[in-house]
Amino acid sequence: MSALQLLLERATQERDRLAGELRRGEEVALREARQGDQLRNYRGEYLQRWSTQFGRGSTMEIVNCYQSFMQRLDEAVSQQQRQVEAAQRGVAAVRQALMQAEQRVASIRKLMERRRAETLRAQERRDQRQTDETAQQQVLRRARQGLSLQH
Repeated sequence: MSALQLLLERATQERDRLAGELRRGEEVALREARQGDQLRNYRGEYLQRWSTQFGRGSTMEIVNCYQSFMQRLDEAVSQQQRQVEAAQRGVAAVRQALMQAEQRVASIRKLMERRRAETLRAQERRDQRQTDETAQQQVLRRARQGLSLQH
């Protein structure tokens, strides 16, 4: 196996690994986003339920519990948003690495193709030179034979 072929194989494996990592990262980012949506929806429903409850009147203890729970819920929503953003940053970084890996694979393939073309051209030149030499030798032989016949 040539050095370029080995290099291409390794670059292809790295590209494929990054493609898998990107798919997994996108799945994680999607799950995190969905969980964030669920938390925000729950927060909205909870807020609406308690707005109705407060309209009927509530004790201070219940109001304090509500405020405490809303604070924890807001913290959970914020934390989930940070996780979504982190997952999205990870996906962006892997996507960038994947693009670079794809460019590397394409560059190696192009280099291999150039080398093949150069090898083919060199072989064609050798073949042409051989053909020219053979033709020249035949001409010389015929010329010598012609001179030999005249003497």
